[in-house]
Amino acid sequence: MKIGKYEFDLLHKGYIMGILNVTPDSFSDGGKYQSVDLALKQAERMIEEGAAILDIGGESTRPGHKKITDQEEIERVVPVIEAVKKNFDIAVSLDTYKYEVSKAGIAAGADMINDIWGLKWDERLAPLLAKEDVACCLMHNRDNQEYTNFIEDFCSDMEETLAIAKKAGIRDERIILDPGVGFGKTFEQNLSIMKHMDVFSKWGLPVLLGTSRKSVIGLALNLPVDQREEGTAATTVLGRMKGASIFRVHDVKTNYRELKMIEAILEAE
Repeated sequence: MKIGKYEFDLLHKGYIMGILNVTPDSFSDGGKYQSVDLALKQAERMIEEGAAILDIGGESTRPGHKKITDQEEIERVVPVIEAVKKNFDIAVSLDTYKYEVSKAGIAAGADMINDIWGLKWDERLAPLLAKEDVACCLMHNRDNQEYTNFIEDFCSDMEETLAIAKKAGIRDERIILDPGVGFGKTFEQNLSIMKHMDVFSKWGLPVLLGTSRKSVIGLALNLPVDQREEGTAATTVLGRMKGASIFRVHDVKTNYRELKMIEAILEAE
């Protein structure tokens, strides 16, 4: 699969996506990388530690987050996208579900749009992605946690997202799916979708897993947000064994090493 000019073998290899939040209120690292200079230093560190993609976000999506205007989000992310593309040879993803922000981000050089609402927030986004022919990660999400049968309803939700993509003309070669751990799910449902990630095989598309420092890890281990590195790494190993190929994380070095180790085992005779 191509993300921008970069070729990724998502059928046979795993890759680390480093999280670069340029927000004041993200649940884990809010306020740390708001200036372009600080963002560039963090980008450089993550690349050195093994990140193959950087995911830049300008609005927190944590529970209870404060929504900001499209223009404010654009002003946060565009200078960072431009600076990263100027200084580093790496694929850049933009973490947004908004049409105007996506349009500005793509113009600034973003190679991929990471949409936490799976094309269901703004009907203008899917046609934009099809027109620009950029890669996209489409995540499962809901504004409630009401399921009749969780796995069946989950699959139905993903089918809706894929139908929107197909109708707009987004090519399968441009689509990555995300189970949406931490979004529209209870603690138990978050665990369940990680256990049953094999359901994604029915679509034959690459899978991105994003669990880094999330509450499901905190609840399972009874640990605060700054002590969830090992729990995140455990999900990276499980995710790779279950077929996921991109892992969106804060702690690049640890997860990169865990990924390389599990791949060495999986590739053994």
